[in-house]
Amino acid sequence: MSQYAFFVNSDACSGCKTCQVACKDRHDTRAGVHWRRGYEVTAGGWQQRGAAWVPAVAAYYLPVSCFHCQTPVCAQQCSTDAIWKRADGIVFIDDSKCTKCHKCVHDCPYGAISWDADSDAVRKCDFCAEDLDAGLPPACVAACPARALDYGEYEDLKARYGRESRVFPLADPSIAGPALVLNPHRNAAAAVGPEVANWEEV
Repeated sequence: MSQYAFFVNSDACSGCKTCQVACKDRHDTRAGVHWRRGYEVTAGGWQQRGAAWVPAVAAYYLPVSCFHCQTPVCAQQCSTDAIWKRADGIVFIDDSKCTKCHKCVHDCPYGAISWDADSDAVRKCDFCAEDLDAGLPPACVAACPARALDYGEYEDLKARYGRESRVFPLADPSIAGPALVLNPHRNAAAAVGPEVANWEEV
C-alpha cells in the first residue's frame, strides 16, 4: 500500500496561518473547528553573562493537521470501524458507521479530530482527497506563500528531505507512525522549556 504524507518545513513557516484559512475555506468548517492549525512555540529565558543578564529565547511556528498515520490510533480504537484507511494511506471517517461517541477525539495523539456541533459529527483533514483525485494539491499546500508545506509519497518525501518527524509539541511518532516528514525550525533543538503560546487558537 502506498502512503500519502505531508512535509512540513517549520524553518520556513512564518505563522501566517494561510494554510489554516485555505483549509477552512475549502471545507467550509465552522468557527472554532480547525482541521489544520498553527502552533506558536516559545522558549527560553535569561542567562547571566558576567554582570549582565541577556535574553536566550527561541520561537518557531509549526503547522499541523491529521498526519494520516501509518498505524492510526483512532482507527484501531474505533469500535464500529468507522475510521478507515484508503489504499493510498489517507484516513477517513465513515459517518454511516460513526456512533458519535467522540472516543477518537480523545484518542488521537495529535488532536486532529474535532466534533462539529453544527453537523453533530466528528471531522478531520481528509487530505483534500477529491482534489488529489483530480490531480490537484491539498488546499493548504497550494496556499502556503512560503512553500513551507509539501505532499507526496511518504518514502519519496523522506528520500527528498530526509528529516525528523518529531518536535515539540508533537507526540512521540512511535505511538501511531505519522505520515509526516519534518524539517524542524533551527531554534527547535536549542529551545529550553518550550511552551505553546497560542493554546486558545489550537
